[in-house]
Amino acid sequence: MISEPEMAGEFGASAGRDVLDHSGPRPGGERPPRAPRPGARWLWALGGVVVASAVWGAVLVADGSRDGAPDLHGYRLGQDPCAAVGLKSIGAAIAPRESGTRFESGILRHDALDRAQCYIPLRAESQRQRSDKGWLVDYTVTIKIALHKKTDPRAEFEATRGATDFGVDPETDVEAVPELGERAYVLSVEGGDQELRVLDGGAVLSLSISASLNWEGEGDNGEAPDGDVELPDLAPHKAAMISDMRDLMSTLQS
Repeated sequence: MISEPEMAGEFGASAGRDVLDHSGPRPGGERPPRAPRPGARWLWALGGVVVASAVWGAVLVADGSRDGAPDLHGYRLGQDPCAAVGLKSIGAAIAPRESGTRFESGILRHDALDRAQCYIPLRAESQRQRSDKGWLVDYTVTIKIALHKKTDPRAEFEATRGATDFGVDPETDVEAVPELGERAYVLSVEGGDQELRVLDGGAVLSLSISASLNWEGEGDNGEAPDGDVELPDLAPHKAAMISDMRDLMSTLQS
């Protein structure tokens, strides 16, 4: 342990060398070197702390709040997010949504997560299969919205790139979509379904299209005829999906 006299002596000796040096110039006109002031190193250290704090603060502002919560970029769930889904591009490319009909799993509102899921049917007589009279193609658009308010969903978003509601299929095609949110990609899954997923800060959004065939012909005993009927290819509708996703993102930010 250092006693108080020793501490006083150390600081005093340092100050004496700095202030009470009256030895004058050395032979040859040179003055003895001045000892550094004891406070100079503390000023440099303090300046380094201030700079580091400013840099760390800038990183926190760019990547979220100080408690690690992700930036929601203004996204929020209104009273009825399913009704706000317009599907203008998909409606023009396939069929308009059925007015007054939608299915939803309800809206979750929580301090950690807001979530909504919508099932929107598209159905039009003009979409009957030409090669098999009596078959009607039903389309369903599924919207999923998850606003993460406590934890960053980026790691989970990347981990589930090849996963669907039916599991993980190594043959699932994953295509990146540039300039849409922070990260986005389209999943082409077995059966022709298409799903567009977007990550933007704490928001994870999904828009998918699926198709199914329903027999509405007369036939024998009203039963569908034997034989396979091909579902329509949904891949050409990727551009319409991206357009409607942009509209959905703007609506959720307004």
